[in-house]
Amino acid sequence: MRVGFIADIHGNLPALDAVLAELERQEVERIVCLGDVAVGPEPRASLARVRNLGCPVVLGNWDAAFLGQSPTPVAAAESDTTSIVNAIHAWWGAQLSDDDRTYLGSFTPQLELAIDGVQALCFHGSPRSYDDWIFSTTPDDDLLPMFGDERPQLLLGGHTHVQLARRWGSSLIVNPGSVGLPFLAWWPERVRVAPWAEYAIVTADDGRLHVDLCRTTFDVDSFLRFSRTSGMPHADWWADCWVR
Repeated sequence: MRVGFIADIHGNLPALDAVLAELERQEVERIVCLGDVAVGPEPRASLARVRNLGCPVVLGNWDAAFLGQSPTPVAAAESDTTSIVNAIHAWWGAQLSDDDRTYLGSFTPQLELAIDGVQALCFHGSPRSYDDWIFSTTPDDDLLPMFGDERPQLLLGGHTHVQLARRWGSSLIVNPGSVGLPFLAWWPERVRVAPWAEYAIVTADDGRLHVDLCRTTFDVDSFLRFSRTSGMPHADWWADCWVR
């Protein structure tokens, strides 16, 4: 069984379409989205595309912010970048309809599934919180409070915008990276976004797992031109974050 995992689309419709085309060519049997769908230049169109897939979607931190579940969209230390991102987020949120927000409200905090007999747990940051960060360098002792002692063989999350496949005890932690905003650098450094789209394919066969961390291209220049003319605040700052 082959399952495609996508995360952190961030309103990047051309990147999402490129990834979905790749997953169709790869003949995956199902798709799972790990959250943060709408927060980006094309929030409504990206939500509609994911909705049409009929796939399960995990609630991300930005999805929750659109629903009023987070007091501030960015909880980082106050800075010019924080103020800019919060202003852009407010503009994106204003584009959403009541029906869009109802759909966001259907996202689940976490999802359990079986992939050909392999038990998997899907979340955004961690099962404890969509705001948790898991990197290759996160100490094992910091992971335990996020998961507890009992955990399935496969753990799948997003949030960091960085691809990851990491063994932890008898479990494998996988992050498919970001479809719409893969990071090369983030706070406190200058925001730097990679010019590609990321996703993962998990294959299970008789209890054996194979994970492909994948990237594909899309028309970044066209996307950034659209972003600059979309009317969103700080559009030039947004476009200048991308590595070309």
